[in-house]
Amino acid sequence: MPTPSQNARLLAVTLLLWVVATAYLHFLPSWIVNPLSGALAYVTTIPVAWLSIVIIRMAAQLTPAQLLPGVCLVGTAAMMLDGAVLRWMPHLYATDERVLHLGAAWLLWGYGLSLGIALLMSRRAPHPAQA
Repeated sequence: MPTPSQNARLLAVTLLLWVVATAYLHFLPSWIVNPLSGALAYVTTIPVAWLSIVIIRMAAQLTPAQLLPGVCLVGTAAMMLDGAVLRWMPHLYATDERVLHLGAAWLLWGYGLSLGIALLMSRRAPHPAQA
């Protein structure tokens, strides 16, 4: 498990990544609703999710055994932020219902990718009992 210091860094990274995703939805809503750019958003999220995992790992100096719990903390905190904002302050993302709907779907896609990538990365790491 990550240490308290690493958890603090993970939560700081959470806020940074959440602000970037929120700004994307808020300032580029047409990229989400347009069929072509919306599809591209899903495809380009794959390398962005991978890069996010690398940033998370580096920022908190996570060991291979700490990677999955660390990414889970970031994902949990960010999803809770998204849930609260979508419920009580949706205008931070967008004022259009379609953008909110498609943006929420894109966020879920990104979380799923990030968690899956972290799972694959952690499976390649030696098990703590074997290390």
